Amino acid sequence: MTPVLRARVLILAAALVVAFAGVTGRLAWLMIVKHGELAEMADRQYSRTVALHAPRGPIVDRQGAPLATSTPAESLFAQSRGVGDPVRVAARLAPILDVPARELHAALTSSRSFVWLKRKLTPAAAARVRALREPGLGFVDEPMRLYPNRELAAQVLGFEGVDGGLEGIERAWDDALAGTPGKAIVGRDALGRDVVVPHVLTPPAPGHGVMLTIDKTIQYLAEREIDAAYRRTRARAAMAIAMDPRTGDILALAIRPTFNPNAFFDVPSKEVWRNRAVTDPFEPGSTFKVILAAAALEEGVVRPEDPIYAENGKLTIARTVIHDWKKFGWLTFAEVLQNSSNVGSMKVGLSLGRDRYYKYMTAFGFGAPTGVGLAGESRGLLREPQRWSLLSLPVMSIGQEVSVTALQMVAAFGAVANGGTLMQPRLVKAEFDADGRETRRFEPRAVRQVISRKTATTLTRMLTRVVDEGTGHLAALPGYEVGGKTGTAQKLDPRTRRYSRAPGVLSFAGFVPADNPRLVMLVMLDEPKNEKWGSEAAAPVFAAIAGPVLRYLEVPPRDAVPIQIVTGAGAGADAPAPATPRAAAASALTSEAAAGVMPDLRGSTLRQALAALTPRRVRVEIAGRGRVMQQAPAPGALLEDDAVARLTLAPSVVRVVQRSAEPAREAVQ
Repeated sequence: MTPVLRARVLILAAALVVAFAGVTGRLAWLMIVKHGELAEMADRQYSRTVALHAPRGPIVDRQGAPLATSTPAESLFAQSRGVGDPVRVAARLAPILDVPARELHAALTSSRSFVWLKRKLTPAAAARVRALREPGLGFVDEPMRLYPNRELAAQVLGFEGVDGGLEGIERAWDDALAGTPGKAIVGRDALGRDVVVPHVLTPPAPGHGVMLTIDKTIQYLAEREIDAAYRRTRARAAMAIAMDPRTGDILALAIRPTFNPNAFFDVPSKEVWRNRAVTDPFEPGSTFKVILAAAALEEGVVRPEDPIYAENGKLTIARTVIHDWKKFGWLTFAEVLQNSSNVGSMKVGLSLGRDRYYKYMTAFGFGAPTGVGLAGESRGLLREPQRWSLLSLPVMSIGQEVSVTALQMVAAFGAVANGGTLMQPRLVKAEFDADGRETRRFEPRAVRQVISRKTATTLTRMLTRVVDEGTGHLAALPGYEVGGKTGTAQKLDPRTRRYSRAPGVLSFAGFVPADNPRLVMLVMLDEPKNEKWGSEAAAPVFAAIAGPVLRYLEVPPRDAVPIQIVTGAGAGADAPAPATPRAAAASALTSEAAAGVMPDLRGSTLRQALAALTPRRVRVEIAGRGRVMQQAPAPGALLEDDAVARLTLAPSVVRVVQRSAEPAREAVQ
């Protein structure tokens, strides 16, 4: 090989070595140094990571009945570069998705490679989309939130949107309910066409569940009656809150107007989403006289029997003449509360003084949030005594110049019912995991002792007189002693800055049974069109709700008689004699029935009549409610086999005469 040729070979070899080294270095740069960046770029070109929403935890009532649940659903997406004819696809999808074709066309022709077309389709809609067999469309599993009871407790539950809980419990407990999202990859080829089913990288973890103190049945009973009152009175709004005074558990919270959380955007105004019981303060009016009475009794300013001159219905304070609703003369303090005298209440308030009155108002929880745990809770309006005018103390004594929330008010009445102990309102009872195991439990919490048990007992007796003989008589319940107070609060006219004569907030707050309260409740109607007084509008609603609720809670009425069950022929030989005349009568009825003779059931309660007829195994047909007024067969008739006893019931008033040293009293049966 000539020197020239050798030189050329060496040059060529050197060039090849340099070229190979350059290629090797470039490959090392791309494969090692730039690997992460290039892999991410490839993923963006040929796949997309999609977040998978976790199933939200359920919301259940105190008995475990579902109030909010999650069910599997599918969300539709499009990979715009893989869609064949956007105009055709948009036109075919529009009637299925109920989305305008122009919006779908804009999404399908956008510069983004991945777009959501419709989230959380129903199974029927998803099946219709699949039947189109259009390329570029795909589905990702996402849970759908359902509220099986529709409007029931809507403002309490709230609702869920794309970004999580937006109102109510759904918002307040979003962190626990939401769970942990997962991840999935949607694969594509070079043309952007879907080539693989979405691949789950990280499965979503379901959220925890929440158990409320709400009782579904009590909530239904409250909503049924408050809805009827709302429609009947054509009020601007209506509300009923039921609470167990012993624990602070909120058993029902019914609000009108309301909405369906399954279609929460289908409302005339977003105001209906608001839980007015915690967000909307109002001047309570005469129901607030109970707070004045509690403070005055506790401080020894006045006793129930102390006489107060009500000035024949007119009192002048700070050159302002204040009129009572009726021209009262001399009244005892108990009668001041019983008849809701404004002048009498103002005089007691002036004797109590602003500092002591303010101390008890704050002790009952006014001027501060209750801590129930719902977003947007108002503290109400309660100014410090230094900012009061000469007129403030007397008008605050009748529930003006102070604003409270409905929840604050029912909690304060609950303190009176609970022997003077204020309980924190409780809406959430427990939190549990996806397997149903309880992870957190929230026990009842006593806030403070506001008044002594003796004062609470005295005030309870006064409040029962309000219902038995005073303005709250329409809240009376046969067989139960009710304590409560009516309220008729006017509203300030923004134009005149004076209280309007138009109906404002009509309310009744009370508890039952008065001697051992199981239920405290506030009923409120805001600006009804055809009612003027809380005694006429709100008190009957209290009775309509409380009666069925007490039966549901199995709280026996005062005249309930234990039923004697005969288990055999010789059972009566060792049985003790009836302790009371009424028990003796029931035993006699049972004996007659067992002998095959139709007993005289007239005047008996339904429970007594059924107990008397049970041993004979007759078929019973019942009409009406109350006590037995008519019966067939007639008393003394022989009962044949397969006999039918027809009982007609009707309410009646029976006077019970006490033969002991106690005074006689009238019981409504």
